[in-house]
Amino acid sequence: MGKSLGIAATVAAMSVSGLGLAAVAGSGSAQAAPQDCAVTRGVFDASAVCGADGGTNYVLHLDCVGLYSSGPFPLYAIGSYKVLSYPFTPSGQTISAGCTGMGPGVFAVATNAYVEVYNP
Repeated sequence: MGKSLGIAATVAAMSVSGLGLAAVAGSGSAQAAPQDCAVTRGVFDASAVCGADGGTNYVLHLDCVGLYSSGPFPLYAIGSYKVLSYPFTPSGQTISAGCTGMGPGVFAVATNAYVEVYNP
């Protein structure tokens, strides 16, 4: 049993290392869905600046991959998930979202980010 746990820990460590490398190699600017927004994606988060457009609500959509909380503590999963910012009305202010807000002990990297129109 101890050997199985050691193998599982090694596989998890290599997976996290690979995710980090993929995120560093793939970080940069992403395309915004609404034409009047500029989206910048980092390794663990993203931000958007949108000019005023007359009242349409948007959300910043961030795709993440890694270890995250998948239910009540202590249930965790490894894989992809999405993070949405609070709905906002564009006014030139910076809106941010991060991959690390999905539970305690989370390690995940951002893979894509864009702004979309908010439809409740």
